Amino acid sequence: MPDEDITQISLSRFKVGLYGLKSAIQEVQALGDLSDDEIARALLVRLKPKNYIPAANEDEYRRACLREFKKALGEEVEEEESGLNLKILGAGCPACDQLAQTVMAVVTELGVPAEVEYISDPKEILALGVLGVPALLINNVVKIAGRLPTKQMLRNWLIELMPSEK
Repeated sequence: MPDEDITQISLSRFKVGLYGLKSAIQEVQALGDLSDDEIARALLVRLKPKNYIPAANEDEYRRACLREFKKALGEEVEEEESGLNLKILGAGCPACDQLAQTVMAVVTELGVPAEVEYISDPKEILALGVLGVPALLINNVVKIAGRLPTKQMLRNWLIELMPSEK
């Protein structure tokens, strides 16, 4: 397979990576004037051989791919809610790894939709305005830096910020 980017897309409350989405979008654009449904189906046909797309989730993938197609054309699109965004900042030390494990455990216990990212690049950590690790950002707000939160602190923060069901 040629080297292609993996593009992260919002799927319901989660983000997934799709291999080859950019080239699929270019191919479908070259097909000319198609309806939204035809565009979504054409994208999925091109993506299925390179990605695992469960049959039960094909409609969600179609909507997400169509949204990415429209973004590529420069159209305004409404992003899907992806739940909470948690960034664990650390250098790979035992305390940082413990924070990552605790975050994953609490997210799983609460069943909260969350995107969890572990950032270890010192430049990226500084760009986020954080000087001490381990650190945790929730929805881009520094919750703690330079020390570990208790499991109960973390649980309280997540419960407070959990998206309400509509």
